[in-house]
Amino acid sequence: MPVQEGVAYWASVTTPNTRFEPKYTVNLVVDEETAQAFKDRGFTVKDMDEGPALIIRRNVNGPNGMIRKAPKLFDRQKNLLDINIGNGSHVKVQFKEWEVNRSGQTFKGLDFQALQVLDLIEFSTDGSELEAELEELDEL
Repeated sequence: MPVQEGVAYWASVTTPNTRFEPKYTVNLVVDEETAQAFKDRGFTVKDMDEGPALIIRRNVNGPNGMIRKAPKLFDRQKNLLDINIGNGSHVKVQFKEWEVNRSGQTFKGLDFQALQVLDLIEFSTDGSELEAELEELDEL
C-alpha cells in the first residue's frame, strides 16, 4: 500500500471525528508536485492556508452494520501509540486507493490505514499552554 509523507492537520486517528458521519481522518499537507500528481489521477486535493492537502479518511460505519477499525498509530520505531496528533505534526500516512462507479459517475478516495508520527506537535485541551496573568486588567 502507498505511504505519503507530509504535515498533518485535523487528525482523528484513534478516535473518530463525529461532527457529521463518524470517520477517522487526516488532512495531509504535501508539496505542489505531489498534490498535482494526485489531482491528475482524479483525487480531491483541498487548498489550505498551509498548502495543498490530501484528504485521507475511513468511515466508521460500513455496509450491513459493519464497523471499521481505527487506523493504526505508530511512533518512529513503529511502537503503537494512543495519543492525539496536533496540527503541524510531521507524519507518514499509509492508505489504500479506492474507486467506485455509481450511476455513471466515478468516485475515488484514499482509505486511511495507518499513521506514523515522525515529529509530534502535542495536542492538548487541558489548558496547559496558558500562563498565569499577574497584572489585573483595567475595568471597562
